[in-house]
Amino acid sequence: MATVLQMKNISKFFPGVKALDNVDFSLESGEIHVLAGENGAGKSTLIKILSGAYTKSEGEIFLHGEKVDINNPIKAKKLGINVIYQELELALNMTVMENIFLGKLPLSNRALGTVNFNKIYKETQKILDKLGLEFSPNAIVGDLRVADQQMVEIAKALLGNPEILIMDEPTSSLCDSEIERLFTVMEDLRKSGKSIVFISHRMKELWEVGDRISILRSGKMIITESLAKIDENGVTSAMVGKEIENKFPKQKVSMGDEVLRVEALSSKNGIKNISFNVKAGEILGISGLVGSGRTEILRAIFGADKTEEGEIYVKGKKVNIKNPNDAVKYGIGLIPEDRKQQGLVLDLNVKDNITLSILKKLANTGVLDQKKMKEVSKEYIEKLSIKTPNMNFKSKLLSGGNQQKVVLAKWLCAKSNVFLFDEPTRGIDVGAKVEVYELMIELAKNGAAIIMVSSEMPEILNMSDRILVMHEGKITGKFRAEDAKAENILNCAMGGELSDNE
Repeated sequence: MATVLQMKNISKFFPGVKALDNVDFSLESGEIHVLAGENGAGKSTLIKILSGAYTKSEGEIFLHGEKVDINNPIKAKKLGINVIYQELELALNMTVMENIFLGKLPLSNRALGTVNFNKIYKETQKILDKLGLEFSPNAIVGDLRVADQQMVEIAKALLGNPEILIMDEPTSSLCDSEIERLFTVMEDLRKSGKSIVFISHRMKELWEVGDRISILRSGKMIITESLAKIDENGVTSAMVGKEIENKFPKQKVSMGDEVLRVEALSSKNGIKNISFNVKAGEILGISGLVGSGRTEILRAIFGADKTEEGEIYVKGKKVNIKNPNDAVKYGIGLIPEDRKQQGLVLDLNVKDNITLSILKKLANTGVLDQKKMKEVSKEYIEKLSIKTPNMNFKSKLLSGGNQQKVVLAKWLCAKSNVFLFDEPTRGIDVGAKVEVYELMIELAKNGAAIIMVSSEMPEILNMSDRILVMHEGKITGKFRAEDAKAENILNCAMGGELSDNE
């Protein structure tokens, strides 16, 4: 295969930080090259240099043997390089076709500046058909599920017929059938000679689609190898610098009294007659396909979505939760699936995000006590081992795993005793996943009640004490963790029900 891309001796400096240190990376024609590493290893920095979002501090880039300078995203696109970032970059109030053609709208009359909507409708429909998507080009993106929004992002990148496509965690919001569809598209692109840089923290996916793998650690390229010559343990060891013996460090915790009970809960967002309870020290896992109502249960309990029927009890007392403020008052904290949009204020620093939930307690005659804010932040930065240069560091610049810890710190300092985790390890590396699991176990040991929504079957099976399975807004299965089998959970997730699943 011919070499399409060569990045030689690439370094990138930020104030006080060397994000990339003399990195080499290459890409062949018709290759799917996996780029792996822990959060903060330098993956995002490398692809942002390739896509023109960042400029390199040192090094050279060659396309088809010719040296190029990629100074901005427009230049990258002109060179045939498109990127799909993990964080969606969509205009939620616009239609699917308007998003796909944003900045490239064809005109039917240049003098009048009128857009040829008939053309963009037809072209969008072709791309949607290729991806096997059933929603309309006229659908408003904000009305779509997160998984469908991710597919719109992919469709947008494919419009330019790029020679090099960078995919940063494209499967993080997709269910198994959607992932399979995406992999089929990737294989078609590979066969047509397109080259793909693929980033994923889901280990099994690497071997399903990848040809070679390059692994970064602390800004340095550790290894580039054929995926046929390396196994999962080899990848993990290269990523973290050591072997991880126990990827799911679940411990048996003595359960206490009931902390949370939900009875016959229904909401406009599609959950129907939901009933369950959670005890102190228990991790209740909720499984199901994307769109089954898992997230909607957490949002209803937290007061983010209005309930139509049903009752919620905290420590045996019936409570009326009309909004998130009520939920916080009763000791309930939500760690949302989309931590960047819903869990953090990205432009605020670490200190301000950690203390967001207790500002009233930190105010003295209407003025925030900065000394107390620093003391609280320091305590939880140390307690959760949040890796940040300092507490005034912008939250948006932290790795995914450390952002997740900041969200958790926010609820810990609010003295929450019910934690609602929605996809707790989405988009974070294997080392950071173990740290999150250990924090969840520590919470359980301290008497917290935990509900964990997850699309990862190993996570559900290995970290839960009990498991609920959802399908179309209803609970279709209940399992004790020791009795649960993946095939039975999947059967319930697809609408089957088990009568002996208690």
